[in-house]
Amino acid sequence: MVKKYLFIITFFLILLPFSTNSHAAEQKIYDYAGLLTDDQVQRLEAMANEYGAKRNSDFIILTTNDTEGKTAQKYMEDFYDETAPGYDKPHGNTAILTIDINGRNVYLGGFYKAEKYLDDERLTQIREKITPDLSNGNYEHAFETFIKTSYKYMGFRPGVNPDNLFFNIWFQIICSLGLAGIIVGIMAYNSGGRVTINSSTYEDGHKSRVLDRRDIYIRTTTTKRRKPSNNSSGGGSRGGGGFTSGGHSHSGSGGKF
Repeated sequence: MVKKYLFIITFFLILLPFSTNSHAAEQKIYDYAGLLTDDQVQRLEAMANEYGAKRNSDFIILTTNDTEGKTAQKYMEDFYDETAPGYDKPHGNTAILTIDINGRNVYLGGFYKAEKYLDDERLTQIREKITPDLSNGNYEHAFETFIKTSYKYMGFRPGVNPDNLFFNIWFQIICSLGLAGIIVGIMAYNSGGRVTINSSTYEDGHKSRVLDRRDIYIRTTTTKRRKPSNNSSGGGSRGGGGFTSGGHSHSGSGGKF
């Protein structure tokens, strides 16, 4: 009887690693448009699983050359309803980058935790970062940037701008060094003796005066500058968040590339 229980316990212990790591094996790259090689897909799958585990969210890439007449946003929403991704549960924390290659449309959406930490504004910032690579056909790099930047932005509390210069570590280092330099300069200045002699020390105010003064007009120069046109890359933004047909709320940002 004891051997029987020992066998059952051993059996479950063997299966435990497979059950705890089962989520890592789930698909994250859905390249229906065939934009990536097999090696690129494997690298991105590994990256999406690595960074997603740190934020408890699925980072998904979805590409297509046939949206079935839907917008990129609607195509993504239906995909979410039907596939039910989510790191924590089916239909859970998920950020999706959708590419409609035929229409040259891109749409980013965030669900649940990703909706909170990747709001419309942050998704627009990410979209603007990846649009140049998408336009140039550098799809793998664009997808890497989406995953890494989404991971980075989800590390900041909602409501702040993650690209604010004050959050840049190099800016903080330079400011610290600059402040230290100012403090050292003030200390060095105050450590020496004060100079008490100036231009008025040997000047006789009663006898010194201006002997002559003249203003000579030479010429006037006028310079014209052309006002630059305001052209935004990527075709501008469209949409925003919304609800899927299944009732799941999401943030969003879309545009052309």
